[in-house]
Amino acid sequence: METNPHIASQLYTNAQNIARPDGAPNRGDSLFAEMANDFMATMQAGESAAIAGMTGKADAQTVVEALAASEIAIQTAVSVRDRVVEAYQEILRMPV
Repeated sequence: METNPHIASQLYTNAQNIARPDGAPNRGDSLFAEMANDFMATMQAGESAAIAGMTGKADAQTVVEALAASEIAIQTAVSVRDRVVEAYQEILRMPV
């Protein structure tokens, strides 16, 4: 089973592009959708690697690499979520 270790770095790059104030406003929706799709692909690859490792069909290194990529993807998703919540709270604090 082949895993792509660069998916997490792509997710992080996409998250940075979305968070930039000077980014293209028309591209934000597609970047977010792409980021979500990459996240799901990483999670599915990690799950598949874990199942293959438990059944003895994958070596330990492949399982560890897939789980490390999944962990980075989750950390990135949590960072994006925290940024969104922080921005929402900042909007709520604005005087009307």
